[in-house]
Amino acid sequence: MSIPATHLGATHLHAHHPNAPAFDPQAFDAATGHHVRACLNAADRDDHPYRHWYLNSVFPAAVAEALATLPFAAPEIDDTRGRRETHNSTRTFLSTDNQLLYPVCGAVAAAFQAPETVSTLARQFGVDLGGSSLRIEYCLDREGFWLEPHTDIGAKLFTMLVYLSTGPDAENLGTDIMDGPEGGHAGRASGRFNTGLVFIPGSDTWHGFARRPFQGIRRTIIINYVKPEWRARHELAFPTEPVGLP
Repeated sequence: MSIPATHLGATHLHAHHPNAPAFDPQAFDAATGHHVRACLNAADRDDHPYRHWYLNSVFPAAVAEALATLPFAAPEIDDTRGRRETHNSTRTFLSTDNQLLYPVCGAVAAAFQAPETVSTLARQFGVDLGGSSLRIEYCLDREGFWLEPHTDIGAKLFTMLVYLSTGPDAENLGTDIMDGPEGGHAGRASGRFNTGLVFIPGSDTWHGFARRPFQGIRRTIIINYVKPEWRARHELAFPTEPVGLP
């Protein structure tokens, strides 16, 4: 959950994080969007068992480091039962509030809201996102976390995951690519810092996270563009502004 601005002012933030660029409005600019689009254009496609893409160096180094050091707390959850929605009240998003509190959140949201980025996604991945809304979740998972096989099909038009773990076993913390609802293992995205995975949700885009031991906190950003009927408007980066093409 985010730290309410009314409880933690800018002076207090800088006192505890004197060198953290996440709190410096001057640390980020339009270069974030340019970098992200270059990364998307260099995506590495894999068609097994369904079409998906791998990404490297998703964000500029300063942006990735700032995202990884945001002071969000990982929720204490006994068992997610394989679904994130079992703990909706503890989930964190790059919402309008968090964009105001942490400029790095605003920079990332602006990069994916930009018409130039939407156009890049359409060209590179063959997806029409016009009129959809941007939703970016910041996930913090503890050991014991797992996700059952699922496809994201429904209100999500596009899914991109960016891995921000820095521990010794980060490489092993990527998303599991599955070949069906039974969770047959077909591959695993690298969980290396600042790498990513993209797919267009469909009936066959099975993925999840098999339970496995890991140290520390698994940090992941999930970027979705969702259909207009998405009800939880507080989760959206720009609740009243659908994305558009240039």
